[in-house]
Amino acid sequence: MRFGKLFAIFSAVSCAMLPAAAIAHGPPQPAPTFQHVIAAWQPDVLFLLPAAAVTWAYLSAVRRVNRAHPTNPVPKRRTVFFLLGIAVMALALVSPIAAYDTELFSVHMAQHMLIVMVAAPLLLLGAPITLALRAATPRIRKEVILPILHSRAVKAISFPAFTWFLLAGVLWITHFSSAFDFALENIWAHRAEHTVYIVAALLFWWPAINADPSPWRLGHPVRLLYVFLQMPQNSFLGVSIYGTTNVIFPHYASVARNWGPDPLTDQEFAGITMWVIGDMMFLVILAFIAYGWVKHEERAAERADRAQDRENAAAARAKATASVR
Repeated sequence: MRFGKLFAIFSAVSCAMLPAAAIAHGPPQPAPTFQHVIAAWQPDVLFLLPAAAVTWAYLSAVRRVNRAHPTNPVPKRRTVFFLLGIAVMALALVSPIAAYDTELFSVHMAQHMLIVMVAAPLLLLGAPITLALRAATPRIRKEVILPILHSRAVKAISFPAFTWFLLAGVLWITHFSSAFDFALENIWAHRAEHTVYIVAALLFWWPAINADPSPWRLGHPVRLLYVFLQMPQNSFLGVSIYGTTNVIFPHYASVARNWGPDPLTDQEFAGITMWVIGDMMFLVILAFIAYGWVKHEERAAERADRAQDRENAAAARAKATASVR
């Protein structure tokens, strides 16, 4: 009930902000002084309400599971990861970063990196599917959630080769087509672009993070290769943007501002952001997967040792019994 009341209050406040959200894509931003940046939040109701609803549903499910299984509660780290994922999404989409994403390509690129490389993995580390399975009633689990997970559609869209090419395709198409420039001019297209990014990122990272059940379970070596192969195309895309000698998107060339880098320099910063920062994030996630592999092998070795100890103990007891006879 507590979460429900908070959600109702948040919904009312968000709806009151709707006029401000409607003009958030409009007038040019002034130079990013400290005072303006602190105040330059973009209260987009169409993000805030779904984010609040998802957070409320997640925390309610955690409370339900913890109440039903006090000896086996939801690990706190999962809740922390999920809430951090929501927070990073908010940082990307309603913070001052969102205020300047149509002013500077480099800021827009940082926004995309936050969505794809930080928010999506954090949300998946929260294991929302596992939580839903644990929180659901046996009937809902059997008749709704499991049939969806085992459906042909989910199996098709979660196929690792498809998700790999989906993310790569989304990155290339949006950065080297008129769709990107159109999204800079149209707030609804901009929202649709962000939706495409988060969906493609969640599908890509789902088998790599491996915190939830999936139709396609990848071993640690395959997961490492799957993620590693995404890194060179990300690097090449960043280098391509950096090395382009003309401004790719007319919108940034036409922005009326008398501060900051010129459009071409700003574009070079955007390419460096995707190339260098993006690759660093890939390396962090690769290290995380490698660490998981090492821990998995250690647990397997411990299980094997315990099984061997039980066999040795059983053999010793059998030998002792035989000697007594």
